[in-house]
Amino acid sequence: MTGPPLTFLVVEDERIISLAMELHIRKLGHRVSASVASGEAALEALGKERPDLVLMDIHLEGGLDGIETARLMQERGGPPVAFATAYTDVETRTRALAIMPLAFLPKPVGPLELKALVRQLASLS
Repeated sequence: MTGPPLTFLVVEDERIISLAMELHIRKLGHRVSASVASGEAALEALGKERPDLVLMDIHLEGGLDGIETARLMQERGGPPVAFATAYTDVETRTRALAIMPLAFLPKPVGPLELKALVRQLASLS
């Protein structure tokens, strides 16, 4: 790992996928501030600690999907968002890309994708 450790907020409604992403993040030397399953919980988590990056699925528990949650985060001056999702239909991708996420990663997200995401985030600094 180069540079200081980054803090991630993981927003994923499938627990096994969430655990896998957390494991990959930690193995790369970074930390997870929280792992939540809904947009509402993600917004609440941002009130407690500001991560360097939000790694978020599009399909979530609760009333907010990941795209709407990311839009609300942006309105509040939140951190960059990278979508990790299995959705590939044109309408969903168009909605997601309209909010200009840092990245759009297909699931499952592995260590190579996370390393590239960390490099991309570092290049913004």
